[in-house]
Amino acid sequence: MRNTQASRVRPGLAWFKSRYSGDEGGNCLEVAACPRTVHVRDSESPDAPALALAPTAWHRFLTHAAPDRCT
Repeated sequence: MRNTQASRVRPGLAWFKSRYSGDEGGNCLEVAACPRTVHVRDSESPDAPALALAPTAWHRFLTHAAPDRCT
């Protein structure tokens, strides 16, 4: 599997938003983690294609997007 690909959302995935997401709308991502793939989608377009990432790619993203790195 490549590190990233677009895919149709599989039914039955358990989607989660960040605990930093508020209820006031705006741009939010939702994530569904599976053993070999991390699915990422736009919370405002849940039926649109989602990204399917290798766990290592997701880990690299989180390393760079961690809240303590934002100023």
